[in-house]
Amino acid sequence: MTRSHSRQPSQRMLRVGEMLRHTLADILTRGHIHSDLLAASPLTVTRVEVSPDLKNATAYVMPLGGAQAPEIEKELNRLAKPIRGELGHAIALKYTPALRFRLDSTFDNVDRIDALLHSDRVQRDLKADD
Repeated sequence: MTRSHSRQPSQRMLRVGEMLRHTLADILTRGHIHSDLLAASPLTVTRVEVSPDLKNATAYVMPLGGAQAPEIEKELNRLAKPIRGELGHAIALKYTPALRFRLDSTFDNVDRIDALLHSDRVQRDLKADD
């Protein structure tokens, strides 16, 4: 398999993704984009995945407490072009990537795993090993 078909992101993709994450978080928290829904819901930009050509980016977000998550995802995708415009002014890349926003399900997975680890069945197995 050649490097271009590798599933692992390159160092450049990771660096650009992290730069985009910081810049998007700044744009969204400083109110550069005018939306009552976004203004009322603090957001966390958990990660940004960038395509190999750096022309597309998927930003994973989660509103504080998960409140109104589907509505916020829809609003962010509706405002993707103006957010991209703000992003273009703030970063130094040849192309400003097209943005897509998705809800980050990582927090749901963490809660599910935590509940499993604290379940009676697992606790009983752990005590049996002692």
